[in-house]
Amino acid sequence: MFPEYRDLITKLKSEDAHFLRKFNEHNELDNEINELEKHPAADATPELKVLKQKKLHLKEEIHQILKSYDN
Repeated sequence: MFPEYRDLITKLKSEDAHFLRKFNEHNELDNEINELEKHPAADATPELKVLKQKKLHLKEEIHQILKSYDN
């Protein structure tokens, strides 16, 4: 996720508790989604759709944080 910000992400994970919380939450959702997608009928479940929406929202929040530090 955001390879252009790799160094900043590493720095923020150790210095910014809010960023770390968002980053970890995104990764946990990603893992949960990946596990659910292993089941053939998972794509049709409303739960998966909600999880993907949450993950996208977190990704957008993380990107905004990264952009704010990049100025």
